[in-house]
Amino acid sequence: MEALIAKLDSVLYPIVCDINTYLSNYILVFLLIGVGLWYSIRTRFVQVRCFGEGMRKVFGNLSLNGKKHDSGMSSFQALATAIAAQVGTGNIVGASGAILTGGPGAIFWMWVIAFFGMATIYAEATLAIETRVKNKDGSIHGGPVYYITTAFKGGFGKFLATFFAIAIILALGFMGCMVQSNSIGECFQTAFGIPSWIVGVVLVIICGIIFLGGVQRLAAVTEKVVPIMAAIFLLGGLVVLVVRIKYIPATFGMIFKYAFEPQAIVGGTFGYAIKQAVSQGAKRGLFSNEAGMGSTPHAHAQANVATPHDQGVVAMVGVFIDTFVVLTLNALVIICTLYTADGPLANGYVGDVTSVLSKTNLAQTAFGSVMGAGLGAKFVAICLFFFAFSTVLSWNLFGKINAIWLFGRKNAKTCTVIYTLIALVFILLGTMMSNDLVWELTDMFNNLMVIPNAIALFALTGMVVRGADKAVKS
Repeated sequence: MEALIAKLDSVLYPIVCDINTYLSNYILVFLLIGVGLWYSIRTRFVQVRCFGEGMRKVFGNLSLNGKKHDSGMSSFQALATAIAAQVGTGNIVGASGAILTGGPGAIFWMWVIAFFGMATIYAEATLAIETRVKNKDGSIHGGPVYYITTAFKGGFGKFLATFFAIAIILALGFMGCMVQSNSIGECFQTAFGIPSWIVGVVLVIICGIIFLGGVQRLAAVTEKVVPIMAAIFLLGGLVVLVVRIKYIPATFGMIFKYAFEPQAIVGGTFGYAIKQAVSQGAKRGLFSNEAGMGSTPHAHAQANVATPHDQGVVAMVGVFIDTFVVLTLNALVIICTLYTADGPLANGYVGDVTSVLSKTNLAQTAFGSVMGAGLGAKFVAICLFFFAFSTVLSWNLFGKINAIWLFGRKNAKTCTVIYTLIALVFILLGTMMSNDLVWELTDMFNNLMVIPNAIALFALTGMVVRGADKAVKS
């Protein structure tokens, strides 16, 4: 049996890698940038005009103990659930990989992508509210499958929605949660010496209690976990930046310089280097803030708000926090400790350092250079736990909504129990095994779910623009 699995792995792995390379380097980057540009222009740059409104709605009545709703969530709870999905291991590992491959300038292109992504996520959130449905039991279901079938009636719409639902269940609900739990298990075993399977058992128990408690329990957890995890990471990052404060001007200088002259640190020709910087910034940025992927609309659909526009502007703040705050802070820590004059990567990712530093330990090395190797590893492990754990909670909800749409319309409770049990098995397996094929398959289905979502976003432009114009005029 093991020989058969190994053979299957050896055949499938290169094929899946090739598919992912083609999708992420060509189709998805242009598709998602296109959606962001399109909505920025059509909404007259809603991310600029209504940014202040979104910040006031989020922080004007911030509470870590929101009132319980008969159905759905408060606007902040929906945002916290969305941010829980957005701020994952990609913010640490993804940023590290982008900097290693594309140089410090990749962060500049992440900022550019996130700016346009704010318009995309505005559209996703408003459409999620516009097309959501309330069931007889009071539960709210909404997300891309609902606005895809609104955009395209008949067989084509059902095909696109089914394609999306299957992809997100596999990508986020099952395999995605598996790779997140794998990150938690590995980092705890490395930092604290706790066997990863023990971490897995504890994780399954905690997740099971939250999953079966439904949307209300999930909202109560995410509204507390997300601000706490952000505060811990921001505090640690700011400590490093204060210690390295004399290198901060040079750090920002490198981000802007190497955005347009990446060959000086990446190596190779100018054409190759600029391609690496832009593509790494775009890819990592898009899949860090998840704008256009179709994941976060499931959370925003749960919000109890007066108009779709109200949640649209709140959703934009989620992208801002994910990319311009959390991811940027991690990038600044890495660059100011490792890439500045006295850092091991001052001359680029070349030479002996390539056998020591990788995207998985770059953040630990950066924080460890100021905190000490042991404390740095523990700090990153704790942050990764919060990031990955919160992502598991949100991704499970997103997958469950689609599982019910596919299989559980007549008996949602039975479908929920079966789906939850399968998801918990994947979470446990993730802490007990590491399989590169599983990671690549997760990325592949992640990539594929973007396509039907983006098609529907283009098709429903009129609905989004009418809502934005009406809200601004009123």
